[in-house]
Amino acid sequence: MAAEEKLVVIISTEGQVALPSAIGKRRKWGAGTRLLVEDTPEGVLLKPAPAFTTTRPEDVFGSLPHRGRPKTLEEMDARSVRTALKP
Repeated sequence: MAAEEKLVVIISTEGQVALPSAIGKRRKWGAGTRLLVEDTPEGVLLKPAPAFTTTRPEDVFGSLPHRGRPKTLEEMDARSVRTALKP
């Protein structure tokens, strides 16, 4: 499909639009792909939806149980260095 080629789609009575298969194949969007729909001044933008929602540290802080004394920053840093050096 040429870049300048214009494709026309029709909105169904339910408000649905079928994406041309050439676009779906090029983007590797198969059946069941979740897309975000964004209304922009230039038109409608479709983007793949992320597999997971964005999580901030404060959303999950303290959610895992822990027994024992808290680790110091130095202990955590030392552990991460040892883990990174393992083959």
